[in-house]
Amino acid sequence: MSRFEKASHVIWHCQYHIIWTPKCRFRILKDNVGKEVYRQIRILCDQLKIQIVELNVQIDHVHLLVKIPPRLSVSEVMGHLKGRTAIRLFNKFPYLRKHKLWGNHFWAKGYCVDTVGVNAEMIKKYLITIELQPVLITELASLACECNLSITD
Repeated sequence: MSRFEKASHVIWHCQYHIIWTPKCRFRILKDNVGKEVYRQIRILCDQLKIQIVELNVQIDHVHLLVKIPPRLSVSEVMGHLKGRTAIRLFNKFPYLRKHKLWGNHFWAKGYCVDTVGVNAEMIKKYLITIELQPVLITELASLACECNLSITD
């Protein structure tokens, strides 16, 4: 089984590790609030056709490891996730809205994102190998000319 996904005109593997926090990093994602965040992220990712590899809701931040199709940008996905979860949390838990620091914003501005895939050493090794291939073919061709041979022989 390939790690790549297929769409009509693209083969892709876009996996991201995303971390974000509630406003002022309040330790609010516990008990029912944390469970609701978990549930809403699952529902929203399913609606957007985003595959969740790992989801971990901590007391003061969320870790999400996802495969996002190339038709969506990470910022678009995060805007959707943070916006929709905030609306649903404020509707389901009205006491959250009464906290004077929220100002109708549940999540802190921004997020941390890192791509996940082949490691850097593997990529460097591959690029070095690719760089050497034309040199080897040129040397082989010149050797073949000296011996009056064809490269395809």
